[in-house]
Amino acid sequence: MFITGPKVVKSVTGEDVTVEQLGGARVHATKSGVTHFVAATEDEAMQEIRRLISFIPQNNMEEAPVKPCTDDPARLEDALNSMVPDDPNKPYDMKNIIYSIVDDGDFMEVHKDYAKNVICGFARFNGRSTGIIANQPNWLAGVLDCDASRKAARFVRFCDAFNIQILTLVDVPGFLCGTGQEYAGIIDHGAKLMFAYGEATVPKVTVTVRKSYGGSHIVMSCKQLRGDLCYAWPNAEIAVMGASGAVGVLEAKALKAIEDPEEKKKFIAEKEAEYKDKFASPYQAANRGYIDDVIEPRYTRARIIRGFEQLQTKRLTNPLKKHSNIPL
Repeated sequence: MFITGPKVVKSVTGEDVTVEQLGGARVHATKSGVTHFVAATEDEAMQEIRRLISFIPQNNMEEAPVKPCTDDPARLEDALNSMVPDDPNKPYDMKNIIYSIVDDGDFMEVHKDYAKNVICGFARFNGRSTGIIANQPNWLAGVLDCDASRKAARFVRFCDAFNIQILTLVDVPGFLCGTGQEYAGIIDHGAKLMFAYGEATVPKVTVTVRKSYGGSHIVMSCKQLRGDLCYAWPNAEIAVMGASGAVGVLEAKALKAIEDPEEKKKFIAEKEAEYKDKFASPYQAANRGYIDDVIEPRYTRARIIRGFEQLQTKRLTNPLKKHSNIPL
């Protein structure tokens, strides 16, 4: 797929490019984001289409599909208690958490090879079709950049359009910084994700797994952005920024005055621990009403299902208008 073929490109820009390089399946699946799924054969593609259709209703007036569930809704997953590293800077695969909590480990990822720092896809909880958006610490530490923000925003709006409840798994250190992102309009793209979550009227459950910092906390279906139920794991950090960055800003003068490296290291460690306890703890967030409950990881599946069951009678309408003005 392309707007203009290789010959036209050659004559206009002088660029030599093959058909595959310009508009092949892999190109659109990894670079442009135009392609959501790639299959090796036509039979495989048809199977993927059938699987996709099983998660979505026939039209926007129907409720999301519900299938009989043989996976215990109250199932506890002990492995979740040790799945996230104690070191907040160490990566792990968020998909392992997803496979552990969804019905029968069945998860259909959308845009699998594009903007891999955020995961989007369909699964079921107690048989009910659910859209999942999750940060991926294994790729760019799970930060939000322009592509990831657009990818997640489009998926949120798709789920909302077809009455599919949304689960958000959060482990996000922030937005990707730098001139490349700023010049590409990351403020606009981040606003798309914030707008999508804010306007979505379907049931929304959020679980903060490890980190949720600053502006990225706001756009990942937080309580302040009309998230219905927000849970956090005990070691989660919810704050304006990470402890090391905060200490560098708040204690800049004190750090300059300390010359001994060992003394400075000890001072930083003490202040980081104090910051985490006073400001970044999930219990502090719960105390302020930003988190509904701090849950043990092994109970995550049961609490998600219970939360969605509570929200099935949710009725929310947005202000009457001709159409919304999402930041495009």
